[in-house]
Amino acid sequence: MDFGKNVSDSLAYAQEGLVGKWVKWVLLIISTIIFPLILGYVVRILKGANPSPELEDWGGLFIDGIKLFIVALIYAIPIIILEVFAMGSIIAGAASGNPTALLAGMAGAGLIFLVLVVVAIIIGLFEATAYVRFARTGSFGEAFNFSAILAHIGKIGWVSYIIALIILAVIWGVIEVICMIIPYVGILILLVVLPFLTLFASRYLTLLYDSAGAT
Repeated sequence: MDFGKNVSDSLAYAQEGLVGKWVKWVLLIISTIIFPLILGYVVRILKGANPSPELEDWGGLFIDGIKLFIVALIYAIPIIILEVFAMGSIIAGAASGNPTALLAGMAGAGLIFLVLVVVAIIIGLFEATAYVRFARTGSFGEAFNFSAILAHIGKIGWVSYIIALIILAVIWGVIEVICMIIPYVGILILLVVLPFLTLFASRYLTLLYDSAGAT
């Protein structure tokens, strides 16, 4: 897999879709705030739209976004459960009024957090393909067809797949951190940048999925 080509193609995709098209950019900023709209737009990109689609059929965008949000929420259930257990461990230790119990609760929470990180990574590996499968088929079942997801990742190659996702996570994370460390206006800058990042990441995941070849 040519990782550099995927990055440059995705960057060009986002540039073509937004640079100089300021009305579209502003509408996507608003869609980011009304998040089902931006998620619905992501679905259209994951379907393979090239160049980036225009913003139309807002009702369809909203519905598709709600569906994708449901898929993401279901995938997040194990993480949410682990977070609840971690918080419960700390609260139980604090409520006891016993310093030893509090330390034990914090230690338990730390262990749960380590498990949570591992689970989150595993879920993330599945989600990256699940979202595209959902967008292409419109089927909730295909988003959770784990045997098909594993088979598709196998066609891409696990090493290439993981490296590609790490590259995407690093790019997104670095840009987000840079925006957030800017005093006072960092959040606003991030809000402005998010549509560009969304187009970039969605196109990147599309190329990663399609690198498996015809399915």
